[in-house]
Amino acid sequence: MDTDMIDDEPVSLREGYRALDVTGSRGKWSKYVGECLYSRLSASEFEESATTLYRRHPLAPGLLADIFLRPQPSNHESLDPRIPRYLQVLINHEFIDTPSILNALYKYSTSRSYLQPASTDDRGNPPLRWANSYTPEENLFYRLSKAVRLGKAINSTMEALLICALMAKWMTLFTTAATAFAQDVMGQLQNNQTREEMEATRAAFVMLLLGVCENEKVLEGLSGPHPRAKGIRRGLSESLASFIPSILQSSSQIASRLELFRTETLAAFEPVEKIKKEVTNMGIDDLESSMALDSIVIPELPIANSRAGLYIYLNASLVGRPLIDDAALFSYLNNRYQGDIQTTTIDLILASFDVLANAVFRNEGHKTGHLLRSYLINKLPLLLVTLSGSMFAPLTPQYCITEALSQVDTNAFPTLSAMFEESRNNNNTFTENVRQEFCFACCLHGLIPESSIEGLLGEITLQTLPQDGRQVKETLVDRCIADPERINDLVRDIDNMDGNVGSVCQALIELIGRLCANKETMSLKLMCTQLVKKPFSLDVMLLFGQASVILQPLCELLDNWVYDDDQGEYHPVYEEFGAILLLVLAFVHRYNLSALELGIRSADSFVAKLLKQGQLSRPFDELTEAEKNHLDGWIQGLFDTETGNLGDELMSSCPPQDFYLLVPTLFHNIKLAYGCKWLSDEDLKTGVEYMVDTLLLPSLVVAITYMSNQLWIENEPDQKAAIRIFQLILLNKKGSDEAQTMLSAVLNIVAKPLEHSLRSYQRQDPKSQEIEPLLNAIKHNIRLSRRTAGAGHNELEAWTSTNNGGLAASVRHTIQNYVHWSLNPGLNMVPSSLNMVPASHRQMLAAHRILGARRLLYLILDETKQQTEAGSGSIIYDIATALVCAPDATNVPPPPFMGLLVDPSNAPPPPQTQISLRAALKSEAEDFKLIHKSDPALAEHVVRLYRRVEAQLMMPQPAEAMLQGGLNLDLDGNTAAALAAAQNDGLVGSDGNLNLSMSNAGGGMDLTGGADSGGGLNFGGDDSIFGNLGANDGGADMLDGWGVMDMS
Repeated sequence: MDTDMIDDEPVSLREGYRALDVTGSRGKWSKYVGECLYSRLSASEFEESATTLYRRHPLAPGLLADIFLRPQPSNHESLDPRIPRYLQVLINHEFIDTPSILNALYKYSTSRSYLQPASTDDRGNPPLRWANSYTPEENLFYRLSKAVRLGKAINSTMEALLICALMAKWMTLFTTAATAFAQDVMGQLQNNQTREEMEATRAAFVMLLLGVCENEKVLEGLSGPHPRAKGIRRGLSESLASFIPSILQSSSQIASRLELFRTETLAAFEPVEKIKKEVTNMGIDDLESSMALDSIVIPELPIANSRAGLYIYLNASLVGRPLIDDAALFSYLNNRYQGDIQTTTIDLILASFDVLANAVFRNEGHKTGHLLRSYLINKLPLLLVTLSGSMFAPLTPQYCITEALSQVDTNAFPTLSAMFEESRNNNNTFTENVRQEFCFACCLHGLIPESSIEGLLGEITLQTLPQDGRQVKETLVDRCIADPERINDLVRDIDNMDGNVGSVCQALIELIGRLCANKETMSLKLMCTQLVKKPFSLDVMLLFGQASVILQPLCELLDNWVYDDDQGEYHPVYEEFGAILLLVLAFVHRYNLSALELGIRSADSFVAKLLKQGQLSRPFDELTEAEKNHLDGWIQGLFDTETGNLGDELMSSCPPQDFYLLVPTLFHNIKLAYGCKWLSDEDLKTGVEYMVDTLLLPSLVVAITYMSNQLWIENEPDQKAAIRIFQLILLNKKGSDEAQTMLSAVLNIVAKPLEHSLRSYQRQDPKSQEIEPLLNAIKHNIRLSRRTAGAGHNELEAWTSTNNGGLAASVRHTIQNYVHWSLNPGLNMVPSSLNMVPASHRQMLAAHRILGARRLLYLILDETKQQTEAGSGSIIYDIATALVCAPDATNVPPPPFMGLLVDPSNAPPPPQTQISLRAALKSEAEDFKLIHKSDPALAEHVVRLYRRVEAQLMMPQPAEAMLQGGLNLDLDGNTAAALAAAQNDGLVGSDGNLNLSMSNAGGGMDLTGGADSGGGLNFGGDDSIFGNLGANDGGADMLDGWGVMDMS
């Protein structure tokens, strides 16, 4: 074979691809495999050309094996007989290895159809799988079995562990397939021949399994100290336990040897204490493990409900994406105050004022002031209405509000007369009039009479109740349905501070659902265009509705968007699609949402693909013919001044979903062409002018994110080209007012990662004069770009530079400040007045991510121990409990009902998360005996804190009674019915959490997170430099180099 055909691109362009697109090699190899099979290349000829290709385009073993073992475009029936010969050549040259072959075989095995129900994507395409892979699998299993016996297939203990993990998955697969065939008594699944082929393949696998289990490298790896060995031993043992019964009749002797391996060899690798626990005293210790923590007798301490405790919980709920879930909050309050409604109400009001006051004292007003003020005025009165349903005479809401306001610091929340004092600093506008606005909002909802407001405030008021009174969601929805122009008024009303915003937001959320269901895209465009301009309004909406409830209908509409049969014009379609997508992207990037958190039900969703792959360009060889034509059409339309135009012919042939998925590849080619001087500056300017028009402007979110990531790659021509494109976009002052407004909305979304990329480039080239104007152009957008609870550079620097311990010492100081504040509640001051401004809860989240859950927990426990010895035990326990119970804005589980709605065979991958403080505390409490041997006092604190945390996070019966009065969870009938049925079946616990493992749903080892996960350059936080640090609790090094393998 002529090796020149392997690489037929110009050298300069090829070098560009190598620098920027490592995945370009996949296209070369895919094309090469097809040509080899078409020409029936012999093994010797293949060896010569394959080694040449590998030198030019090396690939990881997992990717290379995948290309050879996947169904080919022209053959989905069964693996070509020449493939095993080619694989042998690749093995001889160590281009692939045993784990890569096992994984690729598993991925496309016919038996997978029994493990996961068949599914289709939006276009009706079935999953990529061989129609009949049994015979090739049998062939390869025997080949691998022989290699294992000869000592050639397993070369290291890490490789051995990986093979064991894959063998466990194969055993589960064969067990499931055998069960399916056994139940198929009528032969509806497959005929007898297929059944016999499956059994022959399983027999070959059994030989391989036996060889693996008795291999010296495998035994060394399973018994070794590697962090993953323990988990792999457990998985292998569990898989063997279910697999061995299925082969007893056909291979009884081998089954006996495998059972011996499971019960003796694997068991011998476990620690002596564990063996004793599991074998000699299993019954007693199993009972003890479930009862031990409850049966331990430790001295009880009186626990006070400190002022800092509820402040910590609320502050954590509002530090990033708003997490004020009514059900969880009322349950927490009920558990914390044990049904004391008076204290609950007063403390909730006080803590809400404290959260706003401390944010302002930390100079965070410009980023959080609007949300916290809206929460206090628009959300808090609604919570008080629910609490008032449990009040009985003589207790009244007015009494609780009066008591709370008497303790609110008037220095932080001045009276009307105090605001005009000359000595007062009038720069703070976020706490002015808040007490007055709160009182009128409470009056609006019937909590206090209007005549009592002046007495509560101690002065004459100038404010009045809203002219239209209390708004009702249903009325607002009906008005907008009758007159869509009213939607603009509704969006504007989100900024109000009058107590009516809850109804406004709920009306908007219901409107989104209705308009999506009716496909009224013009009205949706109007609403989305207004909302995307106001990032702070998105924060407020999340006070009254979950992100999945808001965004799921929009994602469903975008996924299923098709042209009408009689479609006349296509420009309006692109504009409507883009406006809706822009709002979805605004939510995704502002809060770093994953596909599952959007309510997306399938990994094949357009929006899911855009979030996962939308920041990565694809090599030309990997594009389908249709995509190549689309790409060519867009390049000509943007840059060919003679024949090009963005007309209906181009857009009719390229649906908007296909265009947005092509945007990174389009800009990759634009960048290359400009860097290679194939595209003049004038032509580039002309093309970019099209992109900054409203028709295509939303696509710049994807384009700018892609180019921002590329700036980190030190390739001067491409960096210069990207900078020039940024200049044409960011410094553009042309276009209509609508286009400029939309461009500003786009920059709000991408400003933070773009700033990081530009500053990185500036450090590479300090003399460059091009960067500062670009940074100035997005300066205003940066503060609007993210709300993910990520720590800022300045904050992190301050915490880590703390004397005598850095970040750990800073956390200790914060806990001590909380204790001091709680011990002096009578000072009528927020902590700021004591020169002890509590750090934002971002500090705890940063410590959790940097130090890890266990180390942070031990910092809390150590402070608990010291403060208890100093006589402040009742206060420190409340603070420590609040820190562990506090919601984590960076680790939000998907809504429970989503588990009932997603496609279980093709679910979007769950976001990567860290172990929580609660889970770490539970783990330590379960090891209390071990801790007690070395530090009895610490063991006592661990158990006491664990009990306190579990008690506060439990969903008890009193909380259900407390919530019956007026809590509206906004679940439609179908969802509520599904949840009820799931709870009856044991799928949903009493706390609303699913009792389901997501380990097999979708992505396997694909740990894709939110929108910023693509490309590995995630700067999702507010000025955060930790956006891409994962929950890597050791052991991940074993998988280095295997990230390309799909272990699903």
